Amino acid sequence: MPNIPKVALLVETSNTYARGLLQGIVAYMHEHRPWSIYLAEHSRGQRVPAWLNRWKGDGVIARIETPQIAATVRKLRAPAVDMSAARLLPSIPWVETDDTAIAHLAAQHLIERGFRHFAFLGDNHFNWSRWRETAFVQLVRESGFECSVRHISTLPSEQRDSSPERISAWLSRLPRPLGIMAAYDPLGKLALDACRDRGIEVPDEAAVIGVDNDEVFCALASPAMSSVMLDAHRAGYEAAALLDRMMGGERIRGQGYLFPPLGVAARRSTDVLAIEDVDIAQALRFIRENACGGTTVKDLTAGIRLSRRVLESRFTKVVGRTPHAEIQRIQLNQVKTLLRESGLSVKEVAERTGFTHVEYLSALFRKKVGMPPSRYRSQPRGGPR
Repeated sequence: MPNIPKVALLVETSNTYARGLLQGIVAYMHEHRPWSIYLAEHSRGQRVPAWLNRWKGDGVIARIETPQIAATVRKLRAPAVDMSAARLLPSIPWVETDDTAIAHLAAQHLIERGFRHFAFLGDNHFNWSRWRETAFVQLVRESGFECSVRHISTLPSEQRDSSPERISAWLSRLPRPLGIMAAYDPLGKLALDACRDRGIEVPDEAAVIGVDNDEVFCALASPAMSSVMLDAHRAGYEAAALLDRMMGGERIRGQGYLFPPLGVAARRSTDVLAIEDVDIAQALRFIRENACGGTTVKDLTAGIRLSRRVLESRFTKVVGRTPHAEIQRIQLNQVKTLLRESGLSVKEVAERTGFTHVEYLSALFRKKVGMPPSRYRSQPRGGPR
């Protein structure tokens, strides 16, 4: 019986991206050969586990983010793959996200919505944040616009820099409507909190997109936050494949392997067109807040001092679709969310999204999405939505 390799995993389990890495590693083992895994509860930047200093194994996959972890991995003299952007051991191969592609995806998402003013909120302690900032600012400027940048710290000793008051003071000085990219989801939530505290309407006056697509975190933000989806599963899988080759005797030096994002999970924090027409902006806000309550175009005109004909003409010119089509778009987006994330029946989903008849919802969904609601619900999750 062949020996089972002993592999140490120094990957935190406290966030969505890291858990995706671990899932990719597990998938590789299931498809190839089993490993004897050593994994302790670990958080980003935590001290080296005591057992690692005495460990005798065959390989290591680690997020090497402190000099102490780098020194320990070096002393082990076992094949190792780094999954951190810190690059503290440049002699070993590293697997990471493509931060330029991430920033470009976020920038394009905001530019396509008509924004002409931009901001980036990052944490300058991390390479991946700096790389995302550089790429985002570059693309924005190449598109003919300017970008304001704010660095804050998520380190416990520097938490005062990340207070909503400081962020809101910065945001309040910037021109609007404003498209904001946050280096990762927790910073995006800080931006949303700052907007709420300062009375900045999201997404009409400021739209926010984060990175990582932590679905629980994004759903708890107010409003729900759009986020770039990373391919952590593939990164973990490829890191395991690299380590397996190295444990088999192949020499792989400090090459980098970068993986592009999957797409954008669009939620309400960027569900807007950046427009200066006050009446149409008000109409869009009314639709977002009332579409799933069964509102109609007649209800819309009652709250806006425009005739239906003028409203529909201006709305279509600015938004690119009629008010009725926009109401249906908002309804169907919420239908998709409930189908993915709840156990409600299609009839209950129809009731919660403003459709009087479930048959009409099913026919409309099939027409717009290309499949019935039941089939959409059964589709595998994780890809662009």
